[in-house]
Amino acid sequence: MKTSTTSASWIRKNQHISDHTSYNELPHFPKNKIDVHNEQKDKPVQVVMSVMAPSPEKKLTGLVAATFTPFTPEGELNLVKIGPYVDYLTKKQGVNRIFVNGTTGESMSLSVAERKILAEEWCEKAKGKMHQVIVHVGCMSLKDSQELARHAAEIKADAIAVIAPSFFKPSTTDALRSFLQKVASHAPNLPFYYYHIPSVTGVNVLVRDVLEGIEELIPSFSGVKFSGSDLMDFGQCVSYSQPHWSLFYGMDEQLLAALAMGANGAVGSTYNYVGCPVNELISAFEKGDLVQARTIQFKMQELLRYASKLGFDLGVNKQLMNEVSGLCLGPPRLPVMPCPHAHALSITQKYHSIFPEY
Repeated sequence: MKTSTTSASWIRKNQHISDHTSYNELPHFPKNKIDVHNEQKDKPVQVVMSVMAPSPEKKLTGLVAATFTPFTPEGELNLVKIGPYVDYLTKKQGVNRIFVNGTTGESMSLSVAERKILAEEWCEKAKGKMHQVIVHVGCMSLKDSQELARHAAEIKADAIAVIAPSFFKPSTTDALRSFLQKVASHAPNLPFYYYHIPSVTGVNVLVRDVLEGIEELIPSFSGVKFSGSDLMDFGQCVSYSQPHWSLFYGMDEQLLAALAMGANGAVGSTYNYVGCPVNELISAFEKGDLVQARTIQFKMQELLRYASKLGFDLGVNKQLMNEVSGLCLGPPRLPVMPCPHAHALSITQKYHSIFPEY
């Protein structure tokens, strides 16, 4: 049964939240011109992949924050926080690109309807403020992934990304490539990114093998969010990369190494609250000032090393964001446990001692 699209306005009216700030209704987004539902049921569905590769001048670069999903204390979506969240990233952290409904956003703990509502709200609130909104649409179910891809096209997201399924895992590179192609075909005019995070999915195929001839399968293919520690594989991806692709590194603690390998930018959770210093790291690297770039990277590592001793999971990470930003994004959703107050306080103090100017 197809999941119906619940409007963001309905959720706002019916969720129990303490902040009753009013919002205008979201606009009705036009349907995607490519209709994957053939009304003539006796004919097979056909989707034509007629998309041109983006020009090198328009490729995605720089810093991308993987956003947290705001929840109420009861674990429901807290949409009123998204507008201030966008303003915080752009004005306080210098971050103008976001990756929504990903690992940091607890996508696998959200329903399809919730993910649609969040994607709508992020796109609406980012309009005119953010340079790009990448919507992660990967699910355990191919059909759900395809539905979210179509929806992302309808609401005019800037791009989509897809993670490998992690319950019934693709056992070969070809199986993974087939899955990605089937999802991309439902939003053929949106730039498409493969999201590689083997520590979470357990799918550790070489990304370089995934890229081999990928544009023949996915003409809209635009790059990779590489959240793995295998820098040899990443380097081989850079070596093979096409001029219009973007290769983003997702291991925040070793970004500088990836930049040296040729990364076009980075996607990560910590860029929600260390966007300014990491922008300075990238700028220093581009200017050839490796001393300054290393100094900032080592500070990042010092913070993460300290946090790891206290168990730096999503709950701790989200609470650190709450403490630093003052946004009150709520706890994580179960089964992820909230961060103990003492841990949050200790890590926040460490953050301010390492980055006193922010």
